[in-house]
Amino acid sequence: MISRRLSLAALAAFPAASALAQVRIDIAGTGGTRIPVAIVDFRDDAKASGQPIAAIVRADLERSGLFRSVDAPAGLSETSSPAWPDWKARQADALAAGSITRLADGRLDIRFKLWDVVNRTELLGEAHAVHPDDARLAAHRIADTIYQKLTGERGVFATRMAYVTKAGPRYSLVVADADGEGAKVALTSPDPIISPAWAPNGRELAYVTFESRKATVRVQDVQTGGRRVLADFKGTNSAPAWSPDGSQLVLSLSRDGGTQLFVINRDGSGLRRLTQSGSIDTEACYSPDGSKIYFVSDRGGGPQIYRMPASGGAAERVTFSGNYNISPAVSPDGRTLAYITRISGAFRLSVMDLGTGQSQQISEANDDESPAFAPNGKLIVYASRAGGKEVLMTTTLDGKMKTPLLVTLVEVREPTWGPFTRQ
Repeated sequence: MISRRLSLAALAAFPAASALAQVRIDIAGTGGTRIPVAIVDFRDDAKASGQPIAAIVRADLERSGLFRSVDAPAGLSETSSPAWPDWKARQADALAAGSITRLADGRLDIRFKLWDVVNRTELLGEAHAVHPDDARLAAHRIADTIYQKLTGERGVFATRMAYVTKAGPRYSLVVADADGEGAKVALTSPDPIISPAWAPNGRELAYVTFESRKATVRVQDVQTGGRRVLADFKGTNSAPAWSPDGSQLVLSLSRDGGTQLFVINRDGSGLRRLTQSGSIDTEACYSPDGSKIYFVSDRGGGPQIYRMPASGGAAERVTFSGNYNISPAVSPDGRTLAYITRISGAFRLSVMDLGTGQSQQISEANDDESPAFAPNGKLIVYASRAGGKEVLMTTTLDGKMKTPLLVTLVEVREPTWGPFTRQ
């Protein structure tokens, strides 16, 4: 295992680790005031190919940090008339219930309603006819619908994540639901697979492999498995990051000697150098509007985060607290920077308000890495270590609600959160 936290030079070839296993949700922290919501077990839930629809919805909403589950006895469905005094006594502000029916063609008819307990009104009702294999996705979409109705913002539960695992000598690139479940292997290799990055279209992943005995950047279609080489220049090719419009990527290349930033078109044409420093420039990412690039450089004597125009030019330093700050990720609204800082030998997740420059450490762990924002900007996923195992964590931006996705068998590293495009 190569640890990218050992030195800035290692950042050009990040390592990964870990594996497929069942994930257990264990939410820590209070998260402040949360909406109390009751999600009743759906009638005939067992028909959903063993997928506990209501339980998935409850877990999704809790993970967001904005909701608190209220105990909900069975017996209610979307056709019921809620007994309002009973639900008010349970201190529920919102209530959802539904049912599952198997149709003649084998599909599942999943129906639900959401009620406002306080005002005693129906908020919405929906029906989803899905293949049994898509029951979990349907549950995530229901959670998204409830989330948006109660918060006014789009939910991310039906989006996907990608991450890298290592089981024995085998590395795998894995695509999973946003809760870590439903994992599917996109690629396996005896050589490291590192730095996965979702394309804005949600159909492709760029990543670095060592299968040709050197670091090269490849792009893979997640659905078909088709792959193509994007960058195989002299030296190291690493750290791909897509522009917001998907037309190009920024890379770290050592083709001219030291590691510098280059931009390349998505078809591999138009390579152009962006930085001209004598330092190591790597780990670049675009601002949401595509006008700026954030990156890591040791040009000031130690690894710090800098910002420059996306077309190249003068760079300004962004991080000043501490002597080691890496792995920048910018929130979808462009207001917050997530990154990893080293404090007394511990690597911890921090966030910065880009308007004020004020930073806040939101983790107390020792081995955090690879932060990535959810597409609605309300959560951050990152890799960490707990109980001697590598785990994925999600956290609210204030750090008050953390959800470890505990992998029971092997390790998992380098998560990246997919965009709002899944159908």
